[in-house]
Amino acid sequence: MSEEEEKEVARQYDELLEIYMRSAHRQKRERIDAAFALAREAHRDMRRRGGAVNGTCRVGGVPYILHPIAVARIVAEELGLGSTSIAAALLHDVIEHTDTTAERIRHRVDDKVAAIVEAVTRISGGVMTAENTRDSEEYRSLLLSMSSDIRVILVKMAERLHNMRTLGCINPEKQERIARETLFVYAPLAERLGLGRMKQQLEDLAFEALYPDEAEKIRHTLDRTAGIRERIVSDFMQPVEELLSDMGLTFEVKTRVKSAYSIFSKMRRKGIPLEEIFDIYALRIIFDAPPEKEVETCRRIFSLFSSIYEIHPDRVRDWTTVPKSNGYRAMHLTCLSPSGEWVEVQIRSRRMDDLAERGCAAHWQYKTDDNPAPELDDLMETIREVLSHPGPEGMDRLDSIRLGLRAREIYLFTHAGHLLRLPAGSTVADLARVTEPGRRCLGAKINHRLFGRSAQLESGDRVELITVENPAHK
Repeated sequence: MSEEEEKEVARQYDELLEIYMRSAHRQKRERIDAAFALAREAHRDMRRRGGAVNGTCRVGGVPYILHPIAVARIVAEELGLGSTSIAAALLHDVIEHTDTTAERIRHRVDDKVAAIVEAVTRISGGVMTAENTRDSEEYRSLLLSMSSDIRVILVKMAERLHNMRTLGCINPEKQERIARETLFVYAPLAERLGLGRMKQQLEDLAFEALYPDEAEKIRHTLDRTAGIRERIVSDFMQPVEELLSDMGLTFEVKTRVKSAYSIFSKMRRKGIPLEEIFDIYALRIIFDAPPEKEVETCRRIFSLFSSIYEIHPDRVRDWTTVPKSNGYRAMHLTCLSPSGEWVEVQIRSRRMDDLAERGCAAHWQYKTDDNPAPELDDLMETIREVLSHPGPEGMDRLDSIRLGLRAREIYLFTHAGHLLRLPAGSTVADLARVTEPGRRCLGAKINHRLFGRSAQLESGDRVELITVENPAHK
């Protein structure tokens, strides 16, 4: 690295540490420092092709270590996780791209971090047919059926977000493949995990890469109408804020413009022009209330709006008592503003807002034989509650949370990169019977290590069967 690059690496790492040290987590900087030292050593001679610094692409790439630092920053700053997750993010590529082993991570850092890095490595690099929705769904299932804690998935999602943020620095063909995979796999997964902000970022970044002209057109329209929108919102909210204060509520108002990709999707899905989309402008009323008062307060605020403005009868949605499948809770209504514009209003408690924006693993259900596994709902609810308010005690609880322990299916990759689903407990011999029924199986390479026919397979395994022609089938 040049002297300038050395300074840039030091600066970005210092910023990562500052974010962590300001958090509510226990100050375990030594774990992060150990992971950074190992990652820097492992990636010392590597450069990231198409890399960027501060959004600017660099010819010849950038020091590879800047990528794991950026992923770790997303984990710390945007997901709110602690030292174990940050350390795993710093090391997430070392097993796959260098000669560093999991054992070395255990020795230099600790067992927890090594386990997460190993699991992230196992679910990386599969061949995805993004156009095939069944494969996409199974790949999402694979990610969530790993016998590992939820931090494996969070590190993987953070890695994908950083890859999308630097997408413009790579060749167009690869951009398209990654963007399509993001729309088909990672954005839906973020939604199911309750990661609202991450979902929107992934969608919009992929949209800009795949449909640049449409994205520019929508963005231009939104920019052109920004001033008008601000006046509409100000006039609309003035009487409402006064009445909310009279109710004795502690609240804040956030404004939101529907994302470019969401606008595009609705236009295409309904076959309507931009002018006929009612919820481009949205206001979010976020109030403080104890859990037992949340639903009642949502309805009181709804009544307040209905007493002032005309409400679109077909645009009222109540997810306060029965949430969406991903755990989202709020009340939505669409009101006619004094200027004649339709404005969507979202009413949420502070807790509902936290879960919508940063909650994770919200209400994911595995299905086996088309029957839901309700016991997993409680597990997912626990994860969501912990991660909506990440802190030392909550992070300790994550150590005991395992995904996939109740799953009855496993997902694995063949040597060619194809994704297969088999019953849990399947062996190498079982895989051979499914994929090469006319040949005799001697064993297999599982994750590049040799095993016999009776070796049991796990989700995320990469399996290369070793077979010979079976004389009985001649």
